[in-house]
Amino acid sequence: MKKVEAIIRPGKLEDIKEALNRYNVNGLTISQVMGCGLQKGRKEYFRGNEVTMNLLPKIKIESVVRDEQLEEVINIISKEAKTGEVGDGKIFIYDVEDTIRIRTGERGDIAI
Repeated sequence: MKKVEAIIRPGKLEDIKEALNRYNVNGLTISQVMGCGLQKGRKEYFRGNEVTMNLLPKIKIESVVRDEQLEEVINIISKEAKTGEVGDGKIFIYDVEDTIRIRTGERGDIAI
């Protein structure tokens, strides 16, 4: 099992959710986060003064998937999130040792 964590633009969330749903990835955790990477924020004007906003609103999507689903999930997120501009986001992959469904006690892939 793998945990997929993607940091994306807020405007891309619905497209990614719909595409993952079509691929039968149902378990998602979505968080509103703030951050910056290579984008380094943006400049705005407040009361006539230039202010650098270095933390931008982003969305974090987390999901645990079976190993055989991993590449397709990465492809879906990459395709749907890409605008070609700086700030499109990143995808992180982690190993998951085990999963336990609290309600039934099921473990492993079946608990996803």
